[in-house]
Amino acid sequence: MKNAIKLSLFFFLLIITVNAVQAQKKVKKFVITHVIHAPADQVWAVVGEDYGAIAHSHPRVISSNYVNGTLKAGEGAERICNFNKKGTRYLKEKQLDYDPDNYTFKNQVYQAGKFPVDSEYTYAIYKVEPIDDQSCRFVFDMTYRTKPAFMGGMMKKNFKKLIRDYAIAIEHHVKTGESVTRENFKAIKKAYKKRSAT
Repeated sequence: MKNAIKLSLFFFLLIITVNAVQAQKKVKKFVITHVIHAPADQVWAVVGEDYGAIAHSHPRVISSNYVNGTLKAGEGAERICNFNKKGTRYLKEKQLDYDPDNYTFKNQVYQAGKFPVDSEYTYAIYKVEPIDDQSCRFVFDMTYRTKPAFMGGMMKKNFKKLIRDYAIAIEHHVKTGESVTRENFKAIKKAYKKRSAT
């Protein structure tokens, strides 16, 4: 009887271990970097300190607000990002490992609305790296898992494009103070590409 219990326990632990390893294999990652010709503290003010107002600097987010009693950016701050007017496509996110001295934080997705991501395994590390007094590098280090998992590879290209566009929008917002929207982003991106080509 003892051997049967030990054998059952062994197989139970083996199944848990295999499932954990498989879950880790299904996590996807990518890093987007973008040099912004503005001081690091100005970029940090937009991405780190104005956390709840991401709608001003993200071309796909139509509205955003602090939620769950959050009043400002900082450790544990929470926001909702709405991607449509009905509020059915949204992400709820939490600011963790908040380090304003080094211009970095972890952005943990904790609720994903109708997005096909597993919130438990989806987060990004935001970092603003000073280059000199008038320029910095915005770094977005993304880890995610989709539901269903097989979509992870297919979604990677879309996610990367979304974040590249976000980086351009951040730069525009920092330099001009203008809110970036779906409607004006096409012209903003076109002007950015034109400047980059010269």
